[in-house]
Amino acid sequence: MVRTILQKLNRTSPDPILRSNNLRGSMRSRLGLVLVTCLCCFYLTGCSILMQLLSNPSDKPIAATIEETGNYSAMNTELATQALTEANNIATKATKAIPVKELTEAKFDYATIPAFAGEASVVVNNNVPFFTDAERLAWVPGTEVYPDLDALDRCGTVYACVGPESMPGAGMERGAIGMVKPSGWQTVKYSELIEDLYLYNRCHLIGWQLGGENANESNLITGTRYLNMSGMLPYENQVGDYVKQTGNHVLYRVTPYFVGDELVARGVLIEAEAVEDATMRFCVWCYNVQPGIEINYATGDSNIVERTIAPDAEIVQLVLNKNTKRAHLPDCPSVNDMKEKNKEFFEGTVEELKDRGYKACGRCNPY
Repeated sequence: MVRTILQKLNRTSPDPILRSNNLRGSMRSRLGLVLVTCLCCFYLTGCSILMQLLSNPSDKPIAATIEETGNYSAMNTELATQALTEANNIATKATKAIPVKELTEAKFDYATIPAFAGEASVVVNNNVPFFTDAERLAWVPGTEVYPDLDALDRCGTVYACVGPESMPGAGMERGAIGMVKPSGWQTVKYSELIEDLYLYNRCHLIGWQLGGENANESNLITGTRYLNMSGMLPYENQVGDYVKQTGNHVLYRVTPYFVGDELVARGVLIEAEAVEDATMRFCVWCYNVQPGIEINYATGDSNIVERTIAPDAEIVQLVLNKNTKRAHLPDCPSVNDMKEKNKEFFEGTVEELKDRGYKACGRCNPY
């Protein structure tokens, strides 16, 4: 089509006047044609580039893609480059002006932990651990980390990918740990309140049944008998049973929390999450307390809390199951089924029992 129009413009008239008129008309037509041609080329070039960008997005500046669209006249290339470079600059400025929203990882806040109210542990963060995706990728089977003690000889956060390979093997026995003196350690007995006499245990942060660690000072804290048996042990058993039953792995992290320069932890945060499936996970806070005992967390010193009984308070005599946290009448049939190590004879008020986390037996209904 273009060639046919140009051929028509090149035809001349034998008449000089007509030829002059035709020449002027021809020049105008030529100029108009050149302008139309340039505009068409420019339009087609832009469309071609735009289609390429839409069909094959790239991080390259827009102007840099012009050379890939074919050979064009110098004028069209220059004009297109200028126009598209300006468009690219505008697009770049717009991109930089859009803020990138970073994901903020949830973090544990001790201020959210309620005061001890008779329960050995409470759920934290809706029972969802604070693990990050990076931690989930980094913790492979066999991972166990026990950081060095701090300047006050206190333990830090320990974690492991618990699995069959981390747990004690068949025939292995727990070794001695009595030579370790964790920060704030005190040897003190309260026979009238604690069946096992001693207030403090050397509490494994990652339980022996999960990591097989014995006298590892980076894994032992000064913890009450209540923390050890009523707080941490049930969760350690849950993880241990899961691994034994499935052969799977569990991301497991325990963080002792110290306030300021205190030597005894206020409690521990325990996080667990199954690796191979989603059948088991938890995030809990276990209190480092002992009912009836007041603890000075700065030093580890302790004393019995004086009982204040209202004049009209009813004194009850019951048998407690320390395992199920149930209170029974002495003649309750459930008492005969109870293991001796789980029995505790109690004399006091119902409010005291509630403060310790005990509930009434459903068979004998003692109160």
